Amino acid sequence: MNVLPSTFAPKHVSLLGYGGLLPFIFLALLIPFSLDYRPLLEIALVNYGAVILSFVGALHWGFAMTVQDISAEQGRDRFIWSVIPALIAWIATLLPMPLGCLLLVIGLVVHLRQDRQLLRVMSLPAWYMPMRLRLTLVASVCLLLAGLVEALHS
Repeated sequence: MNVLPSTFAPKHVSLLGYGGLLPFIFLALLIPFSLDYRPLLEIALVNYGAVILSFVGALHWGFAMTVQDISAEQGRDRFIWSVIPALIAWIATLLPMPLGCLLLVIGLVVHLRQDRQLLRVMSLPAWYMPMRLRLTLVASVCLLLAGLVEALHS
């Protein structure tokens, strides 16, 4: 694994990253208990998940533009991959909610795998992958639980 020596994320990075989980957590907790607003909350959760998946995909666009020590082919691959999460996210917003949640989870997990592959060609801070794993796990659990609630109540 190719990592840079800092093991702790800067405080503002941690606050922003983990703070980004709050909509996942709150929406996933509200969906089972809010019959009147469930459809709106479900749309909000899938759309937020789509935004986040698009965001993490865009990180690879930034890496492709700024990293100097990768080959032209590796840079091209990062550019190509960077748009795929947004396409997955868009499709997820068009599907019934449980399937949209499942597709978002698949997208987040596949993107985490892409991040691991990225470590083979460039250096990232030591805190990046552990944080990405935790963020992916919490977001995925929230999406899966909310999708399951909807599937069981349909």
